[in-house]
Amino acid sequence: MMMNIGEASKASGVSAKMIRHYESIGLIGEAQRTDAGYRVYGPRDVQVLQFIHRSRELGFSLEQIKTLLALWQDKQRASKDVRAMAKQHIAQLDRKINDMQSMKRTLEKLAGACHGDDRPDCPILDDLSLG
Repeated sequence: MMMNIGEASKASGVSAKMIRHYESIGLIGEAQRTDAGYRVYGPRDVQVLQFIHRSRELGFSLEQIKTLLALWQDKQRASKDVRAMAKQHIAQLDRKINDMQSMKRTLEKLAGACHGDDRPDCPILDDLSLG
């Protein structure tokens, strides 16, 4: 059963705008077209879009997703390659989490030092101005 871009968007969780973007950057293949030129998508296309959507939810970059799609579509792949990508992504996430925790601690310290009253003195702005 073929569906238009709106239906494919709803079925996959990927906005129509992003579907067109993914097509324009080559992440997905060009959509089939009706005689009137409208894009149409089949179940396999929706499955690919769902794969991309879920990968984005897990924080994979578009470049990583391109690699994951290639691995997913290669039935001869070694699962160790997929696992290695996942482990690498976990390490990236750990670094981001540590960075965010550090930012949070700094902001908590600065917010705690701010009087939060009508005075103009503000340690938060003073710290930001040190750039």
